[in-house]
Amino acid sequence: MRKEVAALGSTVFLFVAPGTVVVLLPWWLTGWRSGDWWPALRAAGLVPLTAGAVVLLSAYVRFVVEGLGTPAPVAPPEHLVVGGLYRYLRNPMYVAVIAAIAGQGLLLARPVLFAYGACAGVAMWAFAKGYEEPALTRRFGAGYVRYRQGVPGWRPRLTPWRDD
Repeated sequence: MRKEVAALGSTVFLFVAPGTVVVLLPWWLTGWRSGDWWPALRAAGLVPLTAGAVVLLSAYVRFVVEGLGTPAPVAPPEHLVVGGLYRYLRNPMYVAVIAAIAGQGLLLARPVLFAYGACAGVAMWAFAKGYEEPALTRRFGAGYVRYRQGVPGWRPRLTPWRDD
């Protein structure tokens, strides 16, 4: 896939998938109305929200540049994406989405978003285990198996992984 096509596909998928999970559904649950928590605690929500957005965007760029594809199952990458944040964590996009939802929960002082984030996290874990890992094993074989053995899915490594 050409980089231009991968970039367009990734942009569309970014708005459809994470856009729905991180923006549309939290809005539907809260109407962006905030609760009444201590202001410093609410402001602290900007940290995971911003970090989640930065990680998510950088992961999407990584799929275009390194993978020559998209994160969407209908247009998967041609190459296994193992650079950047993927050297520390197999699922940075999912962790970023959960962080962004938690940040919104703090920022808006809305506990419903923590429950929603937990449910979204379970759904993403199930999708990763039930679909992504088997699909990546079929597509990339031993290279993905080595990567999966060396890089945790949900908590980052302290040192970058290398396929030696």
